Amino acid sequence: MSASDLPDELWARVLELGAASSALGFRDLCCLAIASRRLGRLSFHPALWSALLSRDFPSQSQPSSSSSTSQQQQQQQQQLHPKSLYKTKFERHKVRMAEARRRAVFEAEARVLACRRRLADLEESMRAEGERMKAAAQELDNLERVRRTSVALNVWQPQVVHGRQKQLVQQCTVPVDSRLSDLNMELKVCKQQIATYKNKQGEAQTE
Repeated sequence: MSASDLPDELWARVLELGAASSALGFRDLCCLAIASRRLGRLSFHPALWSALLSRDFPSQSQPSSSSSTSQQQQQQQQQLHPKSLYKTKFERHKVRMAEARRRAVFEAEARVLACRRRLADLEESMRAEGERMKAAAQELDNLERVRRTSVALNVWQPQVVHGRQKQLVQQCTVPVDSRLSDLNMELKVCKQQIATYKNKQGEAQTE
């Protein structure tokens, strides 16, 4: 017994079971419709498309009681063949999905732009902090020289060398020991701040 020998009732039951489950979708019914005249007639049955409507658009298949949906619109929907109603809902769903994808793309692009700006700000902050650390290191080096020179003044040296060392110490107008402590602390803070910026930079790059 071939498939063509099966009665319409049996074919209709097979299609109903497929439509009620996830085994048969609207694309499958459309393919069956062009396979043969018999299947085209059976696949057009309203019960099949009503089952697909309830399965694929459950929230939209129930009649709305809100004031936004008038009785006239409900009557027009009831007069439409379920296949036409399914097509209308499917097209609207496609439009909503396309809009959702566009919004997702815009949001992703906005996040990328925000990350780029954040990276640029972090790079600028790191550059400024590096310059600050470089200046502090240079001043620290100069003060270390002054401190060593002030110690060397107490040691016997030729008059010329002694005069140059004394001049170098006199040119320093800040308390050396106090300033050295401040600069060491500033260098430590700069290094910690740069490490923090680098961590934030890594986080922004992985977002």
